[in-house]
Amino acid sequence: MGAFDADPEDDDFDAAAALHRHLEATEERPVAREAGWHLGEAQALAGQIAAGGLEPGVVRDRAETILDLLGEFETTGDPEADDHVEAARELASRLAR
Repeated sequence: MGAFDADPEDDDFDAAAALHRHLEATEERPVAREAGWHLGEAQALAGQIAAGGLEPGVVRDRAETILDLLGEFETTGDPEADDHVEAARELASRLAR
């Protein structure tokens, strides 16, 4: 199978795993307290999605909730964490479709 012949479900799982990894990466960064709370909640939901076994509608709902949580702040106060958050926003948006 070539790169463009990937199974869409595998592609979604990769997006879910990447989403979780990006949010996990913010855990050890010096982020603002409010951003940290939202990131923690988003990370927990992303972990559930990444674990698999959820119905597609549940994945979409949790991804939308992650987007809402990540939309509660503009910046984390840490440029590296902000990069991870931006990537997480893009992945969550993709999973919410």
